[in-house]
Amino acid sequence: MASATTTFPNNLKDFGYDFDEGGRLRKLDPKTGLLTNEGFEFNVSEDAQYNQKRYEALGEVINQYVYELLEKEGLKRLAVPKNSDSPLELRSFVFACDKAFTSKKLMILIHGSGVVRAGQWARRLIINDNLNSGTQLPYIKKAKELGYGIIVLNTNDNRRLINGVNEDIKGSEDPHEHMETVWTDYIQSSEAKDIAIVAHSYGGVCTVEFAHRHPEEFKKLVFAVGFTDSVHRLPRKGGEHVVQVSKNWVSSEQPLDTPVDCASDDVPCVSAGHPVHEMTSWSCIESLFKFLEERYHNRIKGIDN
Repeated sequence: MASATTTFPNNLKDFGYDFDEGGRLRKLDPKTGLLTNEGFEFNVSEDAQYNQKRYEALGEVINQYVYELLEKEGLKRLAVPKNSDSPLELRSFVFACDKAFTSKKLMILIHGSGVVRAGQWARRLIINDNLNSGTQLPYIKKAKELGYGIIVLNTNDNRRLINGVNEDIKGSEDPHEHMETVWTDYIQSSEAKDIAIVAHSYGGVCTVEFAHRHPEEFKKLVFAVGFTDSVHRLPRKGGEHVVQVSKNWVSSEQPLDTPVDCASDDVPCVSAGHPVHEMTSWSCIESLFKFLEERYHNRIKGIDN
């Protein structure tokens, strides 16, 4: 039976897994150490609590693995808050590319709520599908190709274990404060003049709340928002610019980009081309980037649409 003292490996190979060339998590042959074609096995014990704890421990290893992939992609870890009396290990962090603060064209990536951390859309997809559908890496690579500076938020990183107690991270107490601090510490002083936001699920709530708190700054800088199955609600007043510059790709059985009914005053909704919430970011990527680029080109031409 799993207990508080149960320990699990701190790396994939000791768990008996690794990712293959297609980004799929696969079991390692215990004799040869080579990858097999077997995927992740959740039920390895009759103890359900042990299985769940093992899955959560694997998730923590996945977090670190994705962080390393972000660094291999050329992104660097930056402390949040930027300036603090707290040591780095007790602060939150984001990832940013070298040109994030010198480029006029900037993309901000925001994941949803729950266990996901910077660079992830869905842990379940990383473990049970592949790295392309479950991480933000395809977005990062495409954004780099299109000349964006990139900042990857880490909005669920809100607490640190200090002397056995979970303490709030000052400046990152919740997803909204995390976004506020990143904006104040890094984005405000950057060269960014044309900002695109891609936000999944609760990331949409963070985006709308930020726009409501800072309407003039948001309107001046943010030229497009690509929501993927966002769960936001617009405020009664002050949401006009968000509606004007945004589109929400929602989970649906309908073909990609088919209009989907939404509230008359909400962001326009279209099908993401997939019925599963977690898959929406991956399934709509080409359409979403097309939308961003159209809005960007209209912006630099001075066309208000």
